[in-house]
Amino acid sequence: MQIIRAKDYTAENAWDAINIACMQGITTRLHWTDQPYQWHINDGEEVFVVLDGKVMMHYQQDTKQLSTLLETGDIFYVPAGSKHYAAPIAEARVLVIEKQGSV
Repeated sequence: MQIIRAKDYTAENAWDAINIACMQGITTRLHWTDQPYQWHINDGEEVFVVLDGKVMMHYQQDTKQLSTLLETGDIFYVPAGSKHYAAPIAEARVLVIEKQGSV
């Protein structure tokens, strides 16, 4: 058993993470970041849970580029094959649940 205090977690580099669990090929990781990620497409589904801070989530839907502000407690689901990236506003801690080996 393990207790993780998300607000206390920091990393040396943006989007570094600690592995919390890998269950039947699905990973749960806690990421710390203060920098945006890059546009990308995952081969599997992905769930973002903002645990601390605010994150501007950019995504493409029907060839339109959209964005929405995620605040602490918000959850964002990304279907497989969807183009997206996350950009924190200052520091953020984000729980990411995705297929093992996904980037």
